[in-house]
Amino acid sequence: MRRNWLAKAALATAALSVPMAGVAGGAQAATQPGTAKPNAAAPSSHGPLRKPLKKPASHKATTPKKKAHNPSYSGKHRMSFNQEAATLVKKYEGVPYVYGGTSPAGFDCSGLAQYVYRHLGKSIQRTAEAQFLEFRPISKKRAWGGDLVFFHVDSNPNSYVYHVGIYEGGDDMVAATTAGSDVQWQNFSWAGDTVTFGTLTH
Repeated sequence: MRRNWLAKAALATAALSVPMAGVAGGAQAATQPGTAKPNAAAPSSHGPLRKPLKKPASHKATTPKKKAHNPSYSGKHRMSFNQEAATLVKKYEGVPYVYGGTSPAGFDCSGLAQYVYRHLGKSIQRTAEAQFLEFRPISKKRAWGGDLVFFHVDSNPNSYVYHVGIYEGGDDMVAATTAGSDVQWQNFSWAGDTVTFGTLTH
């Protein structure tokens, strides 16, 4: 009898220990990570969601403001005096030749040169001969557009000057031609070695 009672007691203890182990296992399963329900709210491992950052106002594209025109500017984009003279004189092509003329109503050769130079801020003599004596002689190779071309009565570079034009480069100039004509772009190669060149600027 005693043996049977011990066997029954052992069976009963074994029977009672099974559900306890199951309960303990279930409790452990519930606390393991990754077993939460799909709909359960869980904090993000990266913290709360953030809105995209806006660019600072300083990064916005802006249209650069235009600088006010400065008439005294003398930087690399401003034309030189010679370039301005060579450009301005072409404006008067077609103006009639008038002996003694010094205005856009009519020019003679030296009157045209004087007017263009004075308009750009350089006061020069009135006649072609006086202008020749005032200007510094230079070779054709060193002459720039806007310098003056002087026509002599012969090949002596110091002989009397009877005509003048504003040089445009090569064998070309703009000049008030002769009575009955007008201010024209001209090729002066016909004058050969009777022409000289003069400058005030270089």
